Amino acid sequence: MFPTSRPATTRIVLVVVTIALAAAMLRSPIVAVAPVAPQVGADLGVSAAALGLLTSIPVLAFALCSPLAVAVVRRGGPDFALAVGLLGAVVGCLIRSAGGFGTALVGTAVIGVFLTIGNVVVPVVIAREFPPHRVHVMTGVYTSAINVGTMTVTLATAPLADVVGWRAAIALWAAFGVAAVCTWVALLGFRDVCTPRREATPVRDADAAPRRSVLRAGSTWALGAAFAGQAFSYYAMTAWLPTLLLDRGFGQAAAGAIAALFQVAGIVGALLLPLLSRSSILAGVLAVAIGWLTVPVGFLLAPDLWALWCVIGGAAQGGGLTVIFIMISALGGTQHEVTGRSGIVQGLGYAVAAIGPTVVGGLHELTGGWTAPLLTVTVAVVLFGTVGSAVAARIRH
Repeated sequence: MFPTSRPATTRIVLVVVTIALAAAMLRSPIVAVAPVAPQVGADLGVSAAALGLLTSIPVLAFALCSPLAVAVVRRGGPDFALAVGLLGAVVGCLIRSAGGFGTALVGTAVIGVFLTIGNVVVPVVIAREFPPHRVHVMTGVYTSAINVGTMTVTLATAPLADVVGWRAAIALWAAFGVAAVCTWVALLGFRDVCTPRREATPVRDADAAPRRSVLRAGSTWALGAAFAGQAFSYYAMTAWLPTLLLDRGFGQAAAGAIAALFQVAGIVGALLLPLLSRSSILAGVLAVAIGWLTVPVGFLLAPDLWALWCVIGGAAQGGGLTVIFIMISALGGTQHEVTGRSGIVQGLGYAVAAIGPTVVGGLHELTGGWTAPLLTVTVAVVLFGTVGSAVAARIRH
């Protein structure tokens, strides 16, 4: 797709850097609150339950605002939509750090709405900018950058807060969004980024078929169900893995370190999955599903092997997000269709993900143990594996 001239090489570099920085921005504002939650709660005078809204609201926005995000991408074009999503999230970060709890809630809602636009548009940009045989690799870079951003924010926010205070510490991560917009403007020019342009360019030159509605495509809803299983499992285990480890006898510091291992392994999984799925997306889905199952099943049957389950399952969760985004593009269609598919799949997936921590936590509290919660996660992973495999089997390479 790209010639070997220096301008084309520069374009590729700027596109990759923009996507990586945007990916880091897409989760950083959400996870930034957790490391400094005690300080935030004490300063704002709110309970832990109320403080949880600063994390849960963006995930709910991912589900509820996906139709709005699709409309912005379709009416403004991907170039404009990416800039709007990133800059809007930056503004939300500043609002969140500017006042009391009410202001923080408003800022959090703004963050969620605009990050939803970013969630929807980045797979569209990847599908447009890269040929099919490179989409897999670039999607792996994208999802691994999400994990790198999450890990960086988790590790660095508390030390930053000790120096500059929690307000500045959680606002500073908006720098990812500012940097991404700067590289986007450097690539396309200020006028092109700021000018809405309705686009309907085919993702692949071979796609000459008339536009079809992704709403009526069974593969769209099946892929949404697969993502729901993946996202439910990820958010549930991210929320409750430290507590599970505490109940197994680990100290708080050790539990946190082991939970971080689960996230770090996701970076590796996101990068390795494209290599596996290049020849067969179905093989990638099956590998992710089997790896994911080691977490709930492993902790049920052999909890002493916790390190093994966290590494294998962590790699699988990183690969799971990657393979979902690969399939969003691999199902083909015009840019209009890929945008719609991205919105539906993510809207459905995040709607289910938003209840994951609550369902698993409720089952733990109700039963006083981890058998029912882990069995529930097992069911979600099986949903991902079975439905995701059915979708992957329909994709032609």
